[in-house]
Amino acid sequence: MQLRFISVLLALLLLILGSCKQETQRVTTTTGTTQDTATGNTQQQPEWVKNAVIYEVNVRQFSQEGTLEAVTKQLKRISDMGVDVIWLMPIHPIGELNRKGTLGSYYAIRDYKAVNPEFGTMEDFKQLVSRAHDLGMKVIIDWVANHSSPDNVWIADNLEYYTKDSLGNAPIPTLGTDWTDVADLNYDNPELREAMLDAMEYWVREADIDGYRCDVAEYVPMDFWMEARRRLDAIKPVFLLAEGANPELHQAFNMTYGWPMKDVMIKISDGEKNYAAVKEYFEERQRKFAPNDVLMYFTTNHDENSWNYLEHEQFGENHDNYVKLTFSINGMPLIYNGQEGRLDRKIEFFEKDPIQWHNYERAPFYTKLIKFYKDNEALWNNGRAQYEVWQADADVLFYTVKNNDQKMAVLQNYSAEPKGIATTQLGSFNTTSNAYDGSANVFEGENLMIPAHSTVYLK
Repeated sequence: MQLRFISVLLALLLLILGSCKQETQRVTTTTGTTQDTATGNTQQQPEWVKNAVIYEVNVRQFSQEGTLEAVTKQLKRISDMGVDVIWLMPIHPIGELNRKGTLGSYYAIRDYKAVNPEFGTMEDFKQLVSRAHDLGMKVIIDWVANHSSPDNVWIADNLEYYTKDSLGNAPIPTLGTDWTDVADLNYDNPELREAMLDAMEYWVREADIDGYRCDVAEYVPMDFWMEARRRLDAIKPVFLLAEGANPELHQAFNMTYGWPMKDVMIKISDGEKNYAAVKEYFEERQRKFAPNDVLMYFTTNHDENSWNYLEHEQFGENHDNYVKLTFSINGMPLIYNGQEGRLDRKIEFFEKDPIQWHNYERAPFYTKLIKFYKDNEALWNNGRAQYEVWQADADVLFYTVKNNDQKMAVLQNYSAEPKGIATTQLGSFNTTSNAYDGSANVFEGENLMIPAHSTVYLK
């Protein structure tokens, strides 16, 4: 198991190593239409994935009640924004041994086949899934396969499920982490694998869930995920999201994290890079990922919000630009609960700290953006997008994207002053109005002017 962990670290290091030149000339990239020989990915995507939006729910903090029933009551509102997938952070009982904070981490699982009584009952969960399905939404739940709580129900009778230290003591925390409230699971043990697969099958069969978001997926052997895919699909076709960025994960998973793009946005907003880094990201994605690989893009999620940054402080007046960017680069956009209420603080992870919704003041923004995304095939993640980056510098990002016969020009100004794009660069696009809202574009001479901190779309 120590070798497994070391190999994971090496894979992660290889993924992030390397630097790119700051260039601004036009470059053409494509997500292609055929299998990527580097990853050998042949994973087929369900048709509904092509323009789907995913919404993450932190059940504890979603409401004052902190219950599944309270989430169910809000599903219609979420559906009305245009959301397709509900992702619930772990719903299982939380361990008490070595617990962090008062309430503990959702990711310290005590029982893989039970519902956290703080959240409600199995019947409450089934009703949530049923209501989501009635509204045309899928439900996936967070699955923590790498580790459990150190007082998991398996411990007493199945200590061999857990990793031992050099002295033969078990269970121990995952090596090289500060996860002192969890115990590392031993995937060298076939019985552990079978127990984990059985638990994953349980929720698909018993609650009719549509798949899983798999925590720290790169820490778990790939052949386990391949077997999980086979076993789960035998029950019903499932959607699997890996918390990881390694392209090889797409051999088993439908979607991985667009962490490199998130990092690009952070570095740009911190002044460490300019928008040429987005062009470089397009090139990197083309090199590393296969046509059907879907990446999840976001400006925040539960980890970023609780541990790293507050998105409105991080992105400032360009916040809307960055959100629109995540909807315009042919992936699956993520909304973290509270963003539609202008999430204005870092939410506590181990304590009760309900979201302040501020009358859902940002819901109209997301509703309009989601509709625009769904109405324009050029922005979809169906594996056929072709990009041309025309300008990428300190203030302006201007690129065009073509998907089948549909095309879109995305013109973004991240500065505090209007910026012009020469109409000679805009070809056959309709320059008279912003396709996003129909507003008339402004011109100065031969330049189409992009307002400060704004995005203009042309069709």
